[in-house]
Amino acid sequence: MDERDVRLLRAIADLGTGSPEALHEETDIPVSTIHYRLNNLREDGVITNDLYDLDLEAVGLGVTVVVEILADLDERDVVEGEILDIEGVTHLFSTMGETDFIAIARLPDADQVGRLIDDFEQVGEVERTNSTFVIDAIHEDARALESYDLETLLDALVDE
Repeated sequence: MDERDVRLLRAIADLGTGSPEALHEETDIPVSTIHYRLNNLREDGVITNDLYDLDLEAVGLGVTVVVEILADLDERDVVEGEILDIEGVTHLFSTMGETDFIAIARLPDADQVGRLIDDFEQVGEVERTNSTFVIDAIHEDARALESYDLETLLDALVDE
């Protein structure tokens, strides 16, 4: 993939549509180029259907980490917001039991796990985390690109 492909995929995630006209307005990529690139992304298996669901492994986000979080909940909204701001976090669940939250993150590679855990440690209210690598995804939502800054996606996914 190159920069235009990543920009298109991010725009699809942001807009929730694959309309070439809407994607053109969002990215300034010519409509004819958008048609061509969308067809190529379908052929490569990155776009898996007309709903523009993405195969995250084909995109380059093949590492899934489940993080259990124990936190000081005096300022629950603040904690939730700071966790959701961590790049790669695609799901956040408030839980009852041993932990307060469960977060799911999609990362480009295992080297990013350390950065992810460091980001959790930077949240002042987080007291402890327990992280688990997922070995097989049974079902997942394919719109994880929304959780990344465009620049991060470009750095991680564009072929040099």
